[in-house]
Amino acid sequence: MRVRIVLSTLVVLWLLIGLFAAFQRDLFTRDEASCSNLGYIVGTVFVGPLNYVGVNPTIECPPLPEPSE
Repeated sequence: MRVRIVLSTLVVLWLLIGLFAAFQRDLFTRDEASCSNLGYIVGTVFVGPLNYVGVNPTIECPPLPEPSE
């Protein structure tokens, strides 16, 4: 029972720190509304706290194929 409370508290704190990171980057004040912006915001909320401990996560996109002629 106590483990659930501790884990729940840690998850809530993690998400609050992620929201703070998104607010610091002004992600909620952009005029554009698109799926890519929403994905960027969600990614920042979930992964953003890692920046504060120095991990600095990056995402590498695979190369896209060239269009056919």
